[in-house]
Amino acid sequence: MKATILVIEDAEHINELICINLETAGYTAVPFYDGDAVSAHLKEEVHYDCALLDIMLPGKDGFALLPELKAKNIPVIFLTARGDLPSKVRGLKDGAEDYLVKPFEMLELLVRVEKVLGRCRKEEESLRVRDVEIFPKERIVKKAGVEIPFKPMEFDCLMLLVKYKNIAISREELLRSLWGVDFEGETRTIDVHIARIRKKLDFSDVIKTVPRIGYRLEDKS
Repeated sequence: MKATILVIEDAEHINELICINLETAGYTAVPFYDGDAVSAHLKEEVHYDCALLDIMLPGKDGFALLPELKAKNIPVIFLTARGDLPSKVRGLKDGAEDYLVKPFEMLELLVRVEKVLGRCRKEEESLRVRDVEIFPKERIVKKAGVEIPFKPMEFDCLMLLVKYKNIAISREELLRSLWGVDFEGETRTIDVHIARIRKKLDFSDVIKTVPRIGYRLEDKS
């Protein structure tokens, strides 16, 4: 079942971009642009799996909306330009699950959403792309029912591409996600892992090269 994400951001172009990326990643996104409108909406019988919440909004601000969202058991990630320490501390102490300062990479947002959802939802036992089935807990990959040996970094790279399928991910984003934000290695390392994954799974037509950016795993199922 798709997770439904409430996107509360008054800048229309940012709200639209977030919603597009969430829906491409397989979520249902519901946009709101005004704090008072959100407050009125929450008085109805509604269910959301997560809320992405700006602080500076027309009407009620994000800090005022946070307790109303918590009362509906909706976990909150703040997305805001306010990067000062007092705002971060207040947001997290008041009960937000996470706090992300603008500007941010879209992949980082998707990873944080996944982490928050994972705290209250069971992880899928397996993921499937065509005739390939991936078992995250066991770290096993099978193609047409036959187990294919994967090195740890190859497996992690494949998992990122599958979880964020149909989204172009840059080599730099893959490096940061796999090795950490301080990794300063060559992006050529990613190309080597991708080549091995393509060969092992016969995914040359599934993992697409995005010129001058990186890679995208295409799956329309």
